Amino acid sequence: MTDTGEIIRIASRGDGVTADGRHVPFAAPGDRLNPGGGLIHGPHHAEPPCPHFQLCGGCQLQHLDDATLEIFVRDRIIHALTAQDIPMPEFMPVHVSPPQSRRRVAVRSAWAGKQFQLGFSSEKSHRIVDLTQCDTMVLELFAVLQPLRAFLAPRIGPKRNVEIKLALVDQGVDVLIENWSPEGLETHEAMTGFATANRLARLSIDDGFGPTTYWEPEPATVTLGGIAVAYPPYGFLQATKDGEQALLRAVQDIVGESKLVADLFSGLGTFAFGIASGRKVFAAEAERAALLSMKAATGKAGLQLFAEHRDLFRRPLIPAELNRFQAVILDPPRAGAREQVTELSKSEVAKIAYVSCNPSSFARDAKMLIAAGYKLQRIWPVGQFRWSTHVELAGEFTRQ
Repeated sequence: MTDTGEIIRIASRGDGVTADGRHVPFAAPGDRLNPGGGLIHGPHHAEPPCPHFQLCGGCQLQHLDDATLEIFVRDRIIHALTAQDIPMPEFMPVHVSPPQSRRRVAVRSAWAGKQFQLGFSSEKSHRIVDLTQCDTMVLELFAVLQPLRAFLAPRIGPKRNVEIKLALVDQGVDVLIENWSPEGLETHEAMTGFATANRLARLSIDDGFGPTTYWEPEPATVTLGGIAVAYPPYGFLQATKDGEQALLRAVQDIVGESKLVADLFSGLGTFAFGIASGRKVFAAEAERAALLSMKAATGKAGLQLFAEHRDLFRRPLIPAELNRFQAVILDPPRAGAREQVTELSKSEVAKIAYVSCNPSSFARDAKMLIAAGYKLQRIWPVGQFRWSTHVELAGEFTRQ
């Protein structure tokens, strides 16, 4: 007889689900509901490492052991494919990033009485959780939070909240403070002192008119495919270095021996630089700062990489352009790449490496490609946002 009070799976938003369909927050598979409504922990229930868990919105799954985290990442993708009636491909091993590996985060400030707080928002709330510990971000980023509190608290009025965006680059920590305008000589001198004391790679301020850099001893860069690429303030990066490498290995495996490759939604060139050696690569990107960084790095490296400023939602590559390439890499935003996939469906491209941060939009686009004669061969599931319900993947499509 089925135990209807046993947790049998984790739903997409992180709740445990019983055999009879009840949703239970912070429950793990193998947990059981007792008659009084409490939770009896099972073998897959882990002790959350962070004291802010259940209040901070940064994590939803710290109560799961590693094996269950991997199953959750894989199942999120399976459920998305099932919803679109897509036959299951071969699944490659799941990659989940380790603790303290996030290299790009955004935190917010708030005043609670006389206390200046800095941290993430609570789940489904604007309340700020003042972080005294964080097991997701790299130690270099977390180490900057307390000095930031000390620097900002005397200079941020109780009616103003700011957002601080942090990224780990080759030279150290890149800091961008938004919704604040520094005024007066004392404040500017304090900014220099703060940046110097904490050995920041760069300190920029955005008061609503775009980032202005106040401190940058040497140009801030990120290394992609062995190439140092100029990094715009809080430019897009894969969330973790290990996650980036897992996705890059998948893309390299899919592209294989193809010598003419297009990288669409290329960003700074994470995949373009990662595969450029021995190939001719065309890269298309709509974000101008990222495109200029990629072009400058390409020129210095002497690669056969041509980058074009192009909005692929408004002006996707058409079949006549796509058919020049033996393989195409796609890495679109969360909304997916409906317009570009429509054109790919009409093309003769032999291989497509589709990198996605949203299994639902990926499955929608996959259905279109499959209907046009492509086969979804393999999927590499990646959980870069450890303990979060956010899931990424790389999918391999081949023209049949």
